[in-house]
Amino acid sequence: MSEEKPICSAKGCRADAVWVLAWNNPKLHTPERRKTWLACEEHREHLSGFLDVRGFLKDVVPLADWDDSAADR
Repeated sequence: MSEEKPICSAKGCRADAVWVLAWNNPKLHTPERRKTWLACEEHREHLSGFLDVRGFLKDVVPLADWDDSAADR
């Protein structure tokens, strides 16, 4: 396991991630598949909105609570 801290997925952001945004593009992925973006506090709302307006956002979970056994990053 890597010792690097997870960082936010927002373009150019190097802040520590504290949220997992689980999403799925129904045109490309099976219904149970979850892709993930990581978000810092500052970018959580922006990234969530980007996914939600497209109908992709499935869940927003604190990073500490995320079980990534079924997700792709």
